[in-house]
Amino acid sequence: MPTSTSRKLVILDRDGVINVDSDAFIKSADEWIALPGSLEAIARLNQAGYRVAIATNQSGIGRGLFDTTALNEMHAKMQRQAAAVGGRIDAVFFCPHTAQDHCDCRKPKPGMLKMIADRFEIEPADTPVVGDSLRDLEAGAVLGFPTHLVLTGKGEKTRAAGGLPEGTKVHADLRAFVLDFLANEPA
Repeated sequence: MPTSTSRKLVILDRDGVINVDSDAFIKSADEWIALPGSLEAIARLNQAGYRVAIATNQSGIGRGLFDTTALNEMHAKMQRQAAAVGGRIDAVFFCPHTAQDHCDCRKPKPGMLKMIADRFEIEPADTPVVGDSLRDLEAGAVLGFPTHLVLTGKGEKTRAAGGLPEGTKVHADLRAFVLDFLANEPA
């Protein structure tokens, strides 16, 4: 049986939360650029005993804009840069499909988050989901995850559009989320 520490998990979206987002898609490791303070924020979560999983839609694969090799190179760069500041990302879950595929893993559907919950044996109610778009938050809210919007990436537009799941907390960026979350962590 996992210890309570091993069950401590935070789920992050990738583009717009950890790295700079682009309407033209992030298609290569060269285009993958960490947002200021995001990797240090992940390290801070790790230091507090949290594991970090990423749940990211990557329809650029389904659209033929890049392949899984390019995606793996982006994630290897992300892992190296996180490690350089003392951080670790425990798992990256991604959906390669487009909306036309009608899969269950593409956010706002909850399939990817359900896989993460099953894999890490966590309770959704105890596991925050952090994203910059409504679809990130909707996927989490359906399963009872506490939802957190960051205003980086698409976050400002998401907040302005309204319709956030009930109880969603809003943070300037990933660093602000981590500081607030750890300050209010249950004993």
